[in-house]
Amino acid sequence: MAPSMRPFRMVPARRLAGAAAITLLLGMLPLPGGTPAASAAPPSRCSDDPAARLGTVPTPENVLGFPLGAGQERVVTNDEVRTYLGAVDRASNRVVTGVMTTSVLGQPLPYAVVSNERHVRPAALREIADDVRDLRDPRRTSARTAARTAKDSPAIVWVTANVHGGEKSGADAALKTLYELAAGLSCEVAKRNDNLVTIIVPTQNPDGRDATRRQNEFGFDLNRDWFARTQQETDGKLELLRRYPPQVFIDAHEMGGRQYFFPPNADPIHHEIAGEAVDWINRIGEANKAGFGFNGACDETVTTECYFNYDTYDMFFMGYGDTVPTTGFGAAGMTYEKGSASAVADRVQQQFHTQWSTLGWAATNKREVLDGYFDIWTDALAQGRAGALEPNEVVQPTNEVQFPVPALTIRSYFLLPDRQLADVRQLVERLRRMDVEVYEVQKPTRVPTARVFGGRSATNVTVPKGAYWIPMDQPQKHWIQAIMGEDPYVPFPYFYDVSSWSNPLLMGVNTLYTADAVRPRADLVRKVSGGRAGAAWPWGSYTYPLDSAAAAEFTFTLLGRGVPLVRDLATSRVAIPAAKLSRSHDELARKLGVTLTPGGRPAGTRLDLPDMGLFQGTGISTTSGSHGEARYVLGKRWGLDLTPVTTADINDNTEAFTGRTVLLVPDGSSATGGLTAAGQANLRDWIGQGHTYLGLRNEGTRVARAAGLTSTTEKTKPADYLVIGSHLRVDVDHNSPVALGRPAEDFEFNNSDPILTPSTTGTNVLTYPTGDTFWANGYTVGAEALKGTAAVVDEPTGAGRAVLFAFNPLFRAYNESGLHLVANALLYPTTAASDARRPAGVDAARASAAAAPVTADLGGGWRPITIQVAAGDLPRTQAIVERFTTDAQASAKNGSAYVVIPNPQGLQADEHPFVRDLVRALRSAGVPLRSVVA
Repeated sequence: MAPSMRPFRMVPARRLAGAAAITLLLGMLPLPGGTPAASAAPPSRCSDDPAARLGTVPTPENVLGFPLGAGQERVVTNDEVRTYLGAVDRASNRVVTGVMTTSVLGQPLPYAVVSNERHVRPAALREIADDVRDLRDPRRTSARTAARTAKDSPAIVWVTANVHGGEKSGADAALKTLYELAAGLSCEVAKRNDNLVTIIVPTQNPDGRDATRRQNEFGFDLNRDWFARTQQETDGKLELLRRYPPQVFIDAHEMGGRQYFFPPNADPIHHEIAGEAVDWINRIGEANKAGFGFNGACDETVTTECYFNYDTYDMFFMGYGDTVPTTGFGAAGMTYEKGSASAVADRVQQQFHTQWSTLGWAATNKREVLDGYFDIWTDALAQGRAGALEPNEVVQPTNEVQFPVPALTIRSYFLLPDRQLADVRQLVERLRRMDVEVYEVQKPTRVPTARVFGGRSATNVTVPKGAYWIPMDQPQKHWIQAIMGEDPYVPFPYFYDVSSWSNPLLMGVNTLYTADAVRPRADLVRKVSGGRAGAAWPWGSYTYPLDSAAAAEFTFTLLGRGVPLVRDLATSRVAIPAAKLSRSHDELARKLGVTLTPGGRPAGTRLDLPDMGLFQGTGISTTSGSHGEARYVLGKRWGLDLTPVTTADINDNTEAFTGRTVLLVPDGSSATGGLTAAGQANLRDWIGQGHTYLGLRNEGTRVARAAGLTSTTEKTKPADYLVIGSHLRVDVDHNSPVALGRPAEDFEFNNSDPILTPSTTGTNVLTYPTGDTFWANGYTVGAEALKGTAAVVDEPTGAGRAVLFAFNPLFRAYNESGLHLVANALLYPTTAASDARRPAGVDAARASAAAAPVTADLGGGWRPITIQVAAGDLPRTQAIVERFTTDAQASAKNGSAYVVIPNPQGLQADEHPFVRDLVRALRSAGVPLRSVVA
């Protein structure tokens, strides 16, 4: 069943010849005498003098004009990063450089490969990478071959930094590490170069580095983008990772304060992370302790220029720069965090110490690591064959597993082709690009017992031809379960990010899994399906269902190219005149997984390209959150021109506002968007003329309410309410065109979003069930408060409407079901009858909603900090919290107390100025924490 060939050949390394120019590496000689590239070689000659270095390799001072680490007074620029990499490459035969991708603004993301001069020759690098990749598949690699590779081949270690643009010291330290490896003559350097191939990526986010901003140019946090790889910076990095699979991976960050974090990690750790990797991570932590220097370990008396472990930084969400290298590649993936309040010299030097210590540990334990690396994949195969999931465990000495992985057996997943087929195929491609083997079913297969996503069971299910089969009996079993699983089964309720990212639920595709040992007749998928399924008559058409985010992207691209399209509002099928379908259109359909079926003459309602306005007025951040997500999804992927619309444009009724057909108001912090009474009247009149308002989450729905556009109000959340980035079932009302192409029951991603009462003046497009079909995954407490409430409403006014989302459908651009709903709203049929009952004025129900008190914005674009303790521990908890803030709110319910700390800027935990120190203070005081949501 396994392919007999290696996954792919490594693209030859390239040299960096300037800021953006890339030239092929030339002049490398073949290995003498035909010696295998990765065979054991005598150790490099070395010096006992730790300060001995090659004078031919330029020092940082030579090129930059200042030292790196001790004595450094400022951080390096992007241009200096590239200049120094190029200078070392030209001078050292231990280094080759390349560019793994470019940023949104077109800047190169360079990398360096450094080892001894034998390893970096092109043929040797290819063989080393091939041998390591072969360790990942024990079906084609024998134990004897694996043992020989572990003995003879170097391990691959990655040193990366600056994924958050404003966190700069790791990049500077990576350049210092590069210099020491390229120039050093000591035996410590030789040991590292003889036993390791080190991949150095100084900056993963050059646009953010230039702007001293966490996010990339589209406002995306690249350290949440790893499994979805929506951003080009992430995508290029992962392709390089597939080329050089790591056994150790460093992701260097900065945080607040003047301390330093390196693992062991905080709980929770995802259950599918292999035990070998956790062991390596913890032992590397011991090496870092020994090599850290400065003030050593932090304690009650030592609070600066010191290190700590077991705190804040978990390994749970599959979007981080530690969890994905660990789960998807079998590496010891590690986050290192240095306090940004320290002097530049101290920040860089401490980052260098941990990088150097990590490389030293990896070099010393190279053979053991490569042996264990093979064991990870061997064990994954055995577990997949048995359908066994890894158990939940905790690493912090004081924690206990609160929620074990249930006794489930999973041998196969099936993606069904009955709906959202283009998104199903995009998920198949996402899996394949992480080396998961996916098969297309060629003959209907009976599955005796199955579980259907959404918490249901079924018997004697017939999986149809065209479904996609993902057997767990393959090396990537851990990764499959980590991103396909219906629930991640958190062991311990500490949340740094979201608690669910199940890809089938995000896409809203029909999925089941089974413990049965079924073996359908199926073919390995080698490329995405899609495009023309046959030839249409010249007067005919090609049709496709507009029922997915991928089909929406195809639709907007065609409209942008001037292709006339019509949509059948009963079936949601779009027709393209056969004469208008070019080869490039067909290729795009194939790439997106959209099947084009020959049909008769085009018939239906004409689709028009919306003239988009994007609100960037009061309360909206233009550098992060849903504003940036809109610029990426609607602007870059869908090709729409987005005209900025300000508060003044609406208040003054300028052409920038009135000339648009659609206005999107992203999530933000203002309840009114700064609109005056005149501005609110202008907005109502504009909608009444037949235009569409799209409001997202807090600000998007609240601006609409304040303007008298909706009868929904916000319910107060119960004291114990916790919905931590979870999926919930929703019922779909197809009386609104916003629901076109969606199933009768769907799933929606909720991240502590506002709770909206149902509309009495419009259509409640998505609502949470009231009965026993209510279902949630991830970590939720008190989610029953959502029963019967609205997630999406369609509110008519005159000939137009306001479409309001209680959640953010653009969240991280990986909520495909939400993206499809947004597309439907943008393509709302202009022939829809005006609702005479809803003139442009404000009726009583909407006026009452507008007059309702505004719910406090405790979480901004993210969520507030919530700490749960026993009710009896509330007084001492409050006393500690008051040392950090006087804004906290406390309440008690069912024996627990909840302390809620406002987070109006929507900061992530690692950005927050005191949440880490607060949690540590509570633990130091012996306060048992029942849950922490940061």
